[in-house]
Formats: sequence, C-alpha cells, structure tokens
Amino acid sequence: MFKNNLNKLRKKMNESDIDLAIITDDDNLYYFTGYHDFLHMDFNRPTILLVSKDDESILITPLLDVLLVPKDTPVDKIKTWNDGIGNEWREFLPNIINKHKNIFYEKYKINATVNIYLNQLISNKVVGDISSIIEEIRMIKSAEELKIARHTGEVAMAMMEGAKSVIGHNVPEYEIALAQSQAGTRKAAELLNAHYPNSINMSPNIHFLPALSSGRDLPKTHHRASTKLVKNGDPIFCCYCGSSNFHKFKLGFDRVFWVNEIQDEDQIKAFEVAVKSQKTALSMLRPGVTAEEVHAAYADTIQSEGYPYPTFRCGRGTGFSFLEEPQLVVGNKTVLQPGMVFAVDGGANTDDFRAQVGDSFIITENGYEQITYHSKKIEDLIIKK
Repeated sequence: MFKNNLNKLRKKMNESDIDLAIITDDDNLYYFTGYHDFLHMDFNRPTILLVSKDDESILITPLLDVLLVPKDTPVDKIKTWNDGIGNEWREFLPNIINKHKNIFYEKYKINATVNIYLNQLISNKVVGDISSIIEEIRMIKSAEELKIARHTGEVAMAMMEGAKSVIGHNVPEYEIALAQSQAGTRKAAELLNAHYPNSINMSPNIHFLPALSSGRDLPKTHHRASTKLVKNGDPIFCCYCGSSNFHKFKLGFDRVFWVNEIQDEDQIKAFEVAVKSQKTALSMLRPGVTAEEVHAAYADTIQSEGYPYPTFRCGRGTGFSFLEEPQLVVGNKTVLQPGMVFAVDGGANTDDFRAQVGDSFIITENGYEQITYHSKKIEDLIIKK
C-alpha cells in the first residue's frame, strides 16, 4: 500500500516537473512510508520525508524512534539524528536541496521551526506547495484502505454499543466515554489479530478525547465528557468523528440518545428533520455529482422545514486524516468518484437543542456503500433502564 502511494506521488511529480517534495505532516508521512507514532514536532523532534522525482527518497528521523520505521517501508534511505549532536536534522538538508531546482513542500502544514530553516535553503529555488497534489492522491482510496475503512466502521459501531450499555439516570458523562473507548479498543484488538497479523506496532487503543454532551449542553457541538450526571429525559449526543480511529483510519459516526423518555416534543421534530436532511444528501451521493450539490440538497431540506441554515457542512472526506478532501460544502466543485470515503451528516438546530445524525460511506460505481449503521428511529434511540 505505502509503496503504491509513494509511486503515485512520484508520478505526479514527474507530470508537474517537481524535482523534490518535502513532507513533514504526520498523516502524510504515514501515508507514504507506513511510519507512525514517532514523537515529531510536539517534542521538537522533526521527521522529514524527502522525495525526489528521479533519485532516492530519504527519511530523516530521530535515532530514538528509528526502530518504529517498518522494515518494508518503501523509502530508499533512512538518516537519523540525535538530540543536541551536531546540527541535528539540519545537517542532511543542504546537500540534498542543493541538488534540486523545483522544490515543493506542505506550505500550510509545515512546522515553523522546520519552515524557517528551509526558507534559508530554498531562497534561490523555484518553490511551490505540494499540498493539493497530495490531497488529490489521497482522495481515492485503494482496496487496502477501503478494507481498513470497513473495519473502522465496525470499531465505531462497537463504541456506540459500549456507550449505550452504560447510559442511564445519574451516570456521569465520563463513564459513557470510558465505556465506548473500552468497547472500541476491544473490537480493534480483535480485528487487528484476525486481519492484520503484520501490524504488530499498531495500537488498538482508542485514545481521542470524544465529543459527548447531554441535557442543556447539547448545542455545544464539541463539548467533551465531564463529571456531569446524565438525568432522566436528557438527550445525549455521542460523536465518534475523532475517536473512531482504527489502523490510523478515521470515520464519522454520531447519534442522539435519550434516557428513558423524551420530555420535549420539539426535540423529536428537530431530530426527524436531521434524519430527513441526511436522507436527502444521500440521494445525491454518487459518482458524477459535485460535493457542493450534496451540501445544497442537505441545506435546502433543513431550511424548507423552518430551521436556520446549518452551522456545519454536510460532510467531509475521511481517511488517514480527520479531514480530507473533498468537503461536502458550498463552493466545493470536486466531482465525486468511486473510492472516496465520506462522513455524511444531517442536522437541525434550535436555541436549546441540536439534532445531528451522521454515518460514513464509500462511493461506489453506482452510488455508495454504507459502513456505519445504527437505527434512526426515535423509539430505538430512547434507552430505558
């Protein structure tokens, strides 16, 4: 998978006459090398991938993490550096950069420390942004990536069932978050053992701080689980858009649940509109349709039911990053193609309630394949205990 990805990049570089690509983003590094969970810039330890269109590729990384580089990584050469020794990672760059003329890097993702040093070296070069080329490559998923996407859907659904198993009156929000994390971790471990015997360094642990809100906090879109006690009649929003992360692949998946009963009929109407808007978006989700057309169908449905224009896009591309292109949003004219993976939402907002329903889908030759499932019927979302 990683070798094919790197070959795609080299092909695009040759087509665009790009001599050297400099890559530092964690997710892009993983996509092209299979290297992951190194410390990187949070600890001021840069890892840098240098890809030449007609010469060897070089991975520069701290010595203390080099054992995490996969044995089958497609990179031609690995260079290591040590904290405080010589000029650290900087030592390797001048000679490599001096050999090339047209140099592209991730203009808006590169770390400031690395960027400042690179600018000193490439001031007399033809410089460009490689980001759009990488985004285009990553939009269409390979068969191996789609296999991982489907398994990520299984992890997300296990997480939702884990949350439902503990939701109840006087249960703290953090207990719900713990339950879903444990359920997702166990499912991920099961899948890794069964389907990925060579991924021995891939952790099954679900570790992303989840978005979870209840009661009057529901309009707080990205509220995190707190010590607050869930009460009878409370709506609970469970979102797995960051935490459904299996084998580095991310998806979108969310639902609203209620404890024992629904005390406000307006919440039912808003949720039904959310479901309807997602259904309308899905009626447009197929090859040949533009991303903005999907969003328009979703937004028009919400407004036609008397709710304000949505505060968030209809959906987004997903993969080895939380956000990938294309986004299902106004102004995005990307034409959908088979192999793209999307989180697709429906929603409706009031002053004190936010209804949202979301799932993930693979674009197929004739439409889409759904990879997360849970009932959207009101009676199935009321958890009685």
